[in-house]
Order: sequence, then C-alpha cells, then structure tokens
Amino acid sequence: MKRDNDLIRELLHEFEAKKDFLVVLPNYMSMPKHLRQKQYHMYLLSDAGFITPVGRGTYRLTNAGHDFLDAMRDEGIWQSTKDAIAQTGGNATLEMVKQIAVGFLKKSIRDKTGIDL
Repeated sequence: MKRDNDLIRELLHEFEAKKDFLVVLPNYMSMPKHLRQKQYHMYLLSDAGFITPVGRGTYRLTNAGHDFLDAMRDEGIWQSTKDAIAQTGGNATLEMVKQIAVGFLKKSIRDKTGIDL
C-alpha cells in the first residue's frame, strides 16, 4: 500500500480535534479497504513517532505529531509543500515532507514579522 500524505495530515487533524487524547484503532482483518488504509497509516504515524501506543490498539498524539501538524496546518503551506514535492518527481520521505513544510512556515513567519528563524 502506498503512503498517502494527505491521509496522514487528515488523520492528525482528526486526532487533534478529539475531545479525548486517546485514539482507538480497531484491528479487524475483515474491515473495509478504507479502514485498513487508515489503520496502515496509523502504523506509519507510529513508526514516525507522531503517535505512540498507550495500550492495546490505543494511541495518543505525541509532541512531534503536534509539531508536524502545526507545520502543515495552513492550507497554503500544505499546498506549497505538496507542489514542491511534486516538482521533484513526487518522492519524499515523511521527514522531508515535515522539513519542507517547516521551511514554508518559517518563510511565512519571516515575511509577516521580519523575524528570520
């Protein structure tokens, strides 16, 4: 299954919007394809350290996950990030995606405040 960065962003937004900090991941082999895709991307988020298990099938968003989400929260920054990746053939690691988004966020802050981070 191919990694979907838009789904990763969507999942992080979904987790942050929850009233409770715990995210429960159902684990059924017979679940529909879209739920299996979501499950797979949860595992990728865990691999990257953006979510962490706190119990059997239960996760929470980590500080790194919040940082990643903050870097790509703005729709314009997210689109610029995706465009930059597309210009290189569409291949980038998740860490590269984060670094590109952070770069655009820093540029936006510099343009608006004059502060060079």
